Formats: sequence, C-alpha cells, structure tokens
Amino acid sequence: MRLYLTALKPTDSVTYGFLPAARALGCEVTVLTDRPERHPGSVRCDVRDPRALIDAVEHLGRPDAIFSNSDHLQAETALAASYFGLPGKDWRACLAAKNKLLMRRGLAAAGIETVRSLRLAPADPVPERLPRPVVLKPREGVASEDVVLVEDDLPRAVAAARRRRPGETLVVEEYLEGPLRTLETLGDGSATRVLGGFATTLGPLPHFVEERLDWAPAADAHVLAALRALGVGFGACHTEYVLTPAGPRIVEVNYRAIGDHCDFLLADVLGVPLFEWILRTHLGEPAPEPPPASRHGCAVSVVADRPGVVKEGPPEEDVEDGGVRLWHRPLRAVGDVVELTHTNRDYLGVIRAVGPDRARVDAAVERYRAARPWVVG
Repeated sequence: MRLYLTALKPTDSVTYGFLPAARALGCEVTVLTDRPERHPGSVRCDVRDPRALIDAVEHLGRPDAIFSNSDHLQAETALAASYFGLPGKDWRACLAAKNKLLMRRGLAAAGIETVRSLRLAPADPVPERLPRPVVLKPREGVASEDVVLVEDDLPRAVAAARRRRPGETLVVEEYLEGPLRTLETLGDGSATRVLGGFATTLGPLPHFVEERLDWAPAADAHVLAALRALGVGFGACHTEYVLTPAGPRIVEVNYRAIGDHCDFLLADVLGVPLFEWILRTHLGEPAPEPPPASRHGCAVSVVADRPGVVKEGPPEEDVEDGGVRLWHRPLRAVGDVVELTHTNRDYLGVIRAVGPDRARVDAAVERYRAARPWVVG
C-alpha cells in the first residue's frame, strides 16, 4: 500500500506516531512537504496548494491513502484525496473547522448554538460598543497564539495583534465561562466513535495556555451534534468546548488528532494502537469501537514562568513510580533562550502519566517534578 503524508514542520505525532504506524501496517510512506530539509527522505512539494499536491502525487505514483495531521493542511489534503477517489474528509468541513468564523456561522445556521462573534479584517475599524469581556483571536490560529481575554481596551488589544500578525483577519467573540473540556472522536464516514476526552486546566488569564489535561471521558451529545452540522465525521477530530451555565459551547474544532503528546496519552489510557486506527480509516477500513478505559491519565506541560536561559532540565525518559508509568519529553535543551509568548510555545517539557487512579497519578507527577525540576534563569 502506498501512503502519502503531507507535513510542514516535524512533530512528535508524525515522527513517533504516524510514521511507525504506517510502516507497521505495511505501507510504503512518502512524506510530501515544503520543508524537505527538516524531513529526511521526503519529497519537496508546495503542500499548501492542492493543485501542486495532486500533481506531485500523480507524478510519484497512484496512492492508496493521502493523510495529514497538520492543522494547516487538512483542506488541501482532503481535496487531493477526493481527486484520487480515496477515503478522506470533506474539504468543506475542513475549511469550516479551521476558519473560526465559518464554524460559528455554520453552527448558528444549523440551530446548534449561537456565540456572538465578529470578523475583523485588517482594515476594519474596531467596534466601540461590544459587551465585555470578549476573546480576541486569529481567525485561523493555533496553539493559543495571540488569543487573549479583553475586558476593557479592545482597540489597544486589536492594534497589538495586528502588529504581530499583519494582514491577518481576527475574530472577536463572547467569552465562554466555565470548565474547558475536549472530545476525541474517530470516524469512518459512516460511524463516529467517541474515544474519550479530557478536562483542561488553563494558566492564568488573560491568556489561554493549556497547562494540564486529565482523562475525563464524556460523550457529549451537543458536541456530537455540532460535529455533524459541520460535516465532521471522518478520521480523527479534537474538539474543545466549555461547559457554560447555558450548556456546552464549542470553542474550536481541530480536524486532526489531539496534540501536545495527548495523542500518545489517549493511546496509553485506552491501550489501543491509536495511530494505526486513524490511518486505517484513511485506508478504507471501519473505525473500531474503543474499549472502556480502566486507568487514569494526564499530560502536564511544564511552562516557563520567566524569560531567560535554560539552566537545567530532565532528559527524555520513562520511569515507573508506585504503579504509575511516567514519560517525560523535553521540548527545550540546556542553553536555550526562552522568550515568553504566553502560548503553548512556552512549554519546556511534557510529562505524561498513566496509573490506576488519579490520586496515585497526581502523587507520582508531583514527585517527578520535585526531583527533576526545570530551571530557567
């Protein structure tokens, strides 16, 4: 079987998840990327252009699957898969999920939910009278970049965002207050399986940095209805939503697998070959029913709290502590210069832990962090 994987920058999900899974399935894998110097053995292609992507695949050889786990390449990859008559996502659903204004309007038009939102093109004036607080975010942003809670001076916040992201369209929407949750799903075009979900702990406002995710599975009917309304029902999807006093409200739909090592955590908690399952749907196989989880898991991101130079940090390792398995993945190295961005880019490392229950997992994580601190000075 011949599988083409489209990618931008290298990620652990691709390097340690999808590529080994593809090879385990017996696939001949070709990575298509506009950054071949960062992907050994890859083929150069303008993967942001579906015409170039289709041309490259036709030249290299007819595929059995075309796949991407990149936030930025879902619509392009879906169009290429459709051209070759392969199983894949609806490109319109990919576009609606990525574009936060299209998502809001699609959900409102379907009668699922209405969240007040406003599009701000680069030359648009900032409205003076909007109920506060609001959240300002890039229309197609990722990793909490330039997402900020604004309680008073919206023009100032917009001006700052425009300086950092010149020429980009922004979104202003009402602040959704309540616990933040995720729903992880896998579909094959006919059935959508709920794999589970997480409770998300954020850092201090006004920023929205995800500091910890804990296993908290719940098949929320509102979220599933929202996904159906958007046409999301194939492959992996990671949906974030808030449990507001008025009921669940969607924050964003990421039409790919959850990241920041929570995809590995999801596989660990369920005890399934998650990356193989995802690729199998793109090869035309049905999505399997996940088993019930009997363990607790969490992913804790060690976030830099000051700018400076990394003086000390634990290595990549996995250890056992009191029946809890822990994995640590460093994202920075000693000597790296840290400049705070108030986004997920401030992570120093990620600790993944799975054990019999939350109390033992929490205790093991605390012992690990105390014994192996990250030091920035």
